[in-house]
Amino acid sequence: MSFAIEELPDVIRIIVLLNLSRGHRMHKTTLKQRIDKVCVSLACVDMNELEKALKEMAAEGLITEQDDTVQLTEHGLKLGKEWESLLLKKDPILEIVAGLVDGSITGIVVILSAFIAVLEIRTVLFAALLTLSAVAITNFSSFLLGGITEDLADIMTLQNLMNYSLNDIPDKAERDKSLMLVKRLFTVLGKEIHRSNLYAAIICGTTTFIAGIIPIATYILLLGESPLNIVLSLAIVAAIVGIFLVRYRSKKTRVHWKITLAETLAIVAIATIASLILGGFA
Repeated sequence: MSFAIEELPDVIRIIVLLNLSRGHRMHKTTLKQRIDKVCVSLACVDMNELEKALKEMAAEGLITEQDDTVQLTEHGLKLGKEWESLLLKKDPILEIVAGLVDGSITGIVVILSAFIAVLEIRTVLFAALLTLSAVAITNFSSFLLGGITEDLADIMTLQNLMNYSLNDIPDKAERDKSLMLVKRLFTVLGKEIHRSNLYAAIICGTTTFIAGIIPIATYILLLGESPLNIVLSLAIVAAIVGIFLVRYRSKKTRVHWKITLAETLAIVAIATIASLILGGFA
């Protein structure tokens, strides 16, 4: 299946891929009902058009058919996940990375500040909860509002690009049907994106708080065991940054972990030093 959306079967195939992306088998009549739901009860696609799209998908090795039920092949599942990630923004890459980075930096700054200033447990606890909660809530609100705005702008651009391609269909009836189906599809996607961004914001805020609270809690619990408390707590931060964050970024970007490690450590170090210097002048 090509990326270009040039005719009605291409639009139908996207809907099929999105509905089967979890790997389940689905009856053709159920697929037809899902498409009708996108059309908001309008008969925008008939069964023959669905059959034509499914035959093309089977010829391309995207689906298998058995007893009027269809299922994505391994290649189809991979393509379905790519479309799901593109249209529904369900892969929380940025949220997890931002959460781990911000939580780790906050944890380092709080721990080093408390150690340098020799703060009491109650003061450290208050500062830690206040700072970490503020960062986590800020990340939550930023990803919720900013994510929705950015994603809706992206799918509007994608919709316009599809519309330009579909406008070249010579048959007016098929062209109008294709444009209407795309319009309905993106209306549904707009609602899904709001839900996806809420999940993304929750993931980012939660990841931020967890990544920061674990080393801070370790420092507080071992406050009377200096310097063991700071060594162990900073070791936990190093593990979060050096193992979880670097491994995750390396896997998603497909860049060698050594390059990712150097880049990540440099960013965390610069941000931490800048925060401590600015805090010292405050």
